[in-house]
Amino acid sequence: MQKIHTENAPAAIGPYSQAIRANGFVFTSGQIALDPATGAVAEGGIAGQTKRICENLKAVLEAAGSSLDKVVKTTCFLADMNDFAAFNEVYGQYFTEKPARSCVAVKTLPKNVLAEVEAIATE
Repeated sequence: MQKIHTENAPAAIGPYSQAIRANGFVFTSGQIALDPATGAVAEGGIAGQTKRICENLKAVLEAAGSSLDKVVKTTCFLADMNDFAAFNEVYGQYFTEKPARSCVAVKTLPKNVLAEVEAIATE
């Protein structure tokens, strides 16, 4: 088991790793729309936040020797299901291989962001 860390994605804001590589898989922690350079929440509503989330996931996966194309499953959390279509529009530009996915609405997310996404990928 190997802990993954990159400066190209936000540092963990709690007692966890950005990702763990184990048994040929990479398990990412949930990524939110924090800019890794400033720590600020991305602007632009759900579209802007989803883009930042996907860029963060891409950076973590690449640091682990994987990529978005190798993602087999994502779990997506939305603060408001009314954002589902706009979220999907941006998400679909990054996850072109169409991994398995769950998408649920939650009451609140860290830093009051609009979405969070975690992924499982092969190496």
